[in-house]
Amino acid sequence: MENTLTKVIGSSWIAKKAKEEINNITDDLSSISNVVEGKAKWVFNKLKGKPQRTLPELLRLYNLPPGLFPRNIKCYEFDESKGKLIVYMNSACEVSFKDSSVVRYGARVKASLTRGKLDAIEGMKTKVVLVYVKVTSLAVEGYKSDKVWFTAGLKRSRPKDAYEMPRDASGVEEF
Repeated sequence: MENTLTKVIGSSWIAKKAKEEINNITDDLSSISNVVEGKAKWVFNKLKGKPQRTLPELLRLYNLPPGLFPRNIKCYEFDESKGKLIVYMNSACEVSFKDSSVVRYGARVKASLTRGKLDAIEGMKTKVVLVYVKVTSLAVEGYKSDKVWFTAGLKRSRPKDAYEMPRDASGVEEF
C-alpha cells in the first residue's frame, strides 16, 4: 500500500512539473514569434520602400502627445486603412509621468487610432487613487488643446505637456 501511495504522489508531482515546463516553453515560443513577426513586417515595409514612422511621430501626426507610450517599446503595427494600432512591449510595464500620473501597459496594447483620439483601448490602465483602472479611451479635443482626456471609468483631463516626451518604462510583475 505504501509503495502504491508513493508512486501516485510521485507521478502527480512529475505531471505538475512537466505542465509548468510546457507552459514556460509555450510562453517563450510565443514571445519569439511576436518578435520575429514584428521584425519581418519592418523588413517587408523597408523593402517596399515604405519606411515606418516612429511611434511618437505617428502619434504627433494624429494630434496626440508623442509620449503616451513608453520610449522602450519593442515595435508597433498600424493599419492605416482600418485605423488599428497595436503596440508591443517586452513585458508588462508602467510609466510615471511628470504630472504624477502613472500608466500601466500590458505586453500588447491594441487601440483604434483616429485624429486626436485613441479609442477601444485594450491593455492600458491608469492609477486612480490606489487602484489601477482600465483606460478605454484617450482624446485631445483640438490642436490648441492643452489637455488629454483619459476615460477610465470616469472621464478626466490631464495636462498634455506631461505626455510630450516618451519616458522609459519600468517592468511590473503583472498587468
